[in-house]
Parts: sequence; structure tokens; C-alpha cells
Amino acid sequence: MSVAEDTPVARRLRSVKHIIIVCSGKGGVGKSSVSTQLALSLRASSPTARVGILDVDLTGPSIPRMLGLDGHPVHQSSDGWVPVYADGSEARLACMSVGFLLKKKEDSVVWRGPKKNAMIRQFLSDVRWGDLDYLVIDTPPGTSDEHLSLVEHMAPVHARISAVLVTTPQAVALLDAAKCLSFTRAAALPVLGLVENMSGYVCPCCGEVSNVFSTGGGAEMARREGLAFLGSLPVDTELVTLLDAAEAERPGENVALPEGGSRRSFDLLERYQKTPTAPLFKKIVDKVLERLSDLARQEAP
Repeated sequence: MSVAEDTPVARRLRSVKHIIIVCSGKGGVGKSSVSTQLALSLRASSPTARVGILDVDLTGPSIPRMLGLDGHPVHQSSDGWVPVYADGSEARLACMSVGFLLKKKEDSVVWRGPKKNAMIRQFLSDVRWGDLDYLVIDTPPGTSDEHLSLVEHMAPVHARISAVLVTTPQAVALLDAAKCLSFTRAAALPVLGLVENMSGYVCPCCGEVSNVFSTGGGAEMARREGLAFLGSLPVDTELVTLLDAAEAERPGENVALPEGGSRRSFDLLERYQKTPTAPLFKKIVDKVLERLSDLARQEAP
């Protein structure tokens, strides 16, 4: 490895096989829920798969909540910060977020660019990620400081980075998704494909699908831009309840267990597989894995 490549970030991510940046041009399209499902589904793709999820949406961290890890502390070891494991002693789903560092989860994060840049560098270089098959990075909407910082700090491992774009079917979201695509091309990031989220609403009573936001826009954009269309995901009320924890939390549900994780995080891993969305997302992950294999073959000498 050259001197230029021998950076703290490069050393820390040396044992990470694939880095997947999840991005969207617009807020409110369900990007964080897609990131969470991607991490859960990649973990379920193999009995030995090890996955990390890094939340760099610094002003709106939602991954801890979605994984049932709210209120968990981050511990310091001699080898850096220890990520919070959603699956406890199995240690196959590691999570890191600025949400773990806030005194109160409702505290705002009011930082300028340099502070954001420093925090992202610390997440990449100081967290003890260990051996990972996949590191999923949930980014904020748009293409801002966080995205630039990620690309710059991970330049030494650029060959292992790819992106997944998330949009909803309506024209406004597609326009912003096109800007996000433009960023990936400017940064020379291969795009694994595009996910059309909130593509219809499935009535929990009769199963009828209503196209609340229209449908087919994501598939058409993928066709027009030469991207792989990974799939469409309808609004799933079971998933919303599960990830948003809309139902009342039971006493002690989010308390950290001795082996790591919490009752809710362990429960989530099992309950997610029973949601209507889980089999749909499995097909998306199969396509993601296929695209990663294709990229690996293209880069092979």
C-alpha cells in the first residue's frame, strides 16, 4: 500500500469487503428505512454474513430508533469506539450513529461543515468495525458536506464503494434523484441500482393496492439512465409500525442487555422477516449481491 493510501481510514476499513452508500436526492422518501432493511436483509443472506450500518445523517439520525437501540451508550476500547450490536453476542449487525452520542435523543445537532467532516472521519477511522462483509452507510438527503466528506476520506478504498439510490415515484422526487445520480457519476461511484419506495399502498384489510404517489417512475428513470432497477416497495403498515416503533414501548424494552442489543432489537430481527416487505426486499438484495459480483468480475485482472 502506498503512503497516500496508508491513512487511518484505510487501515480501519481494510477488512471491510463492500461499502454501500444509500442516498436520495430528496428527504422523506424512506431512505433510512431502506438502509435498515438493506442491513437486515444482507445479514439474513448468509448464516455468517457480518454487516455494519453507519448513520451519517448527523442532523437527523434515525437508525438507532429503527433498530431498537435508542439510548445505548458507545464504549471506548484500546482499539477505538465499539459499535453497538443489534444482535448482541452474535456481533453480526454493528451500528454506529451520532444518535448514540447525544445526551437526549431530542437534542439538535447544529454543526457547520468542518465539525461534520471531523465527525465522519472519526466514525470511519476510530470505530472498531472489524471484519465486515458489508458496510451500509445511510446518508442525509441531497449531496452535501456529508457526501463529500465520505468520498474524500474513503478515497483509498474507493474500489470497494458503490451506491444505491432511493426515490419515490412522483416527478419531484425523481428530479432530485437524478441530481444524486449526477453526484455518483462525478465521484466515479458505481451505482448498484435504484429502489422505488412507497410505490403504492397495500390495504391491510383487503389487500387492494392504491397508487398514492403514482407508480413506475423509478423503473422509467432506471431504464432512461441505464441503471439496474432493483425493485418497488409499497407502503407497509407492519413495517412502519416495526421500524418507527409507533406502538407503545414496553417497560425495559430498550434497556441494553448484558450481551448487547436490547429486547426490542432482538425482537425486530425476528419480526422483520414476517413483514410483507421482507420477501420483496430479499429480491432486491439478491440483485444487489449479483451486481456486486459483476463489479468484482469487472475489476479482476
